[in-house]
Amino acid sequence: MAPQKALIVDDEEKNLKLIGVIMKNNGYEFATAKNGAEALATVSAFRPDIIFLDVMMPEMDGFEVCRRIKEDPCTQNIPVVMITALDGKDSKIKGLEAGASDFLAKPVDSTELMVRTKNLLRVKEFEDFLKHHNELLEAEVAKRTGQLKFALQELSRSQNELKEGYLDTIFRLTIVAEHKDEETASHIRRVGHYCAHIAKELGWDKDQLETLQYAAPMHDIGKIGIPTDILLKPTKFTPEEYALMKTHTTIGARILQGSRSGLLQMAERIAVTHHERWDGTGYPRGLKGEEIPMEGRIMNLADLYDSLRSRRPYKPAYDYVKAFRIIVDGNERTRPQHFDPRLIEIFKDTHKKFEEIFDSCQD
Repeated sequence: MAPQKALIVDDEEKNLKLIGVIMKNNGYEFATAKNGAEALATVSAFRPDIIFLDVMMPEMDGFEVCRRIKEDPCTQNIPVVMITALDGKDSKIKGLEAGASDFLAKPVDSTELMVRTKNLLRVKEFEDFLKHHNELLEAEVAKRTGQLKFALQELSRSQNELKEGYLDTIFRLTIVAEHKDEETASHIRRVGHYCAHIAKELGWDKDQLETLQYAAPMHDIGKIGIPTDILLKPTKFTPEEYALMKTHTTIGARILQGSRSGLLQMAERIAVTHHERWDGTGYPRGLKGEEIPMEGRIMNLADLYDSLRSRRPYKPAYDYVKAFRIIVDGNERTRPQHFDPRLIEIFKDTHKKFEEIFDSCQD
């Protein structure tokens, strides 16, 4: 198996040599660039798996280089680690807006460098696998349809088997992301059932309900790109940690983007909007009201209910009554205004169904 490749971009020779030695000693190939223009040219020619990018460079700073890399469909999935001596939330937020995946402070610590490298490359491998797997599935559908076009009964059986395998694969890939958190396979199933129940009350048809039920469990797939020590932190996040945690929405959308599958298209919308709030106080874009896709609004309520009922690093599991009261009346973190008023009314009118789903779908 060919070694993975890194591109190191810095205008100081000593920094290039330091990171280069660390990467070489850990079995990685690497190339170097001393400015932004050289970096962009090298990305196209070298095709790295990860990029370490200095922020402060003449002519074109690291933020602009990162932005251009992320705008190019051919390179947008390459993780970019910003390396900077700058302190403060503003520079990190600017880096995240440009598309950075992570940050390292100067002087670079070799252990931290390798931990972050391995975490980010796991995300990239997952993205590449999902993209390739979708292509294989689409090719297989076309092949089987062509072979069985004159045998309608056999075609129907084959399509059902393929669908079951497709959904099973999606479920298993979702578990990969959830295993970084303390959430369970039952949580994954429950949120799908909650969402399908709400959508049924809204009058969605059978096909829409099924798509939502299988797309909803992928809402937190982007957590695979968040360091475990942040995911499992039992105390309040720092502003920097919270800013990084919020990027799981955009990471998830990037993992799922570009598919022709209606299921994955809906999953992408859910991943990027399930933390948006009706009153505009959510993230990542601060969407408000009808600007938020309905599936994102549904997932926001369903995910909160199951989170309240489940144990988390920062809280115990709440009983049904307490979870109901928090959603309906609010607390220090949650307000009824965060949710579509129609969904709150559905929750009030059919709250026993939520309790039934939770109780019937346990590990």
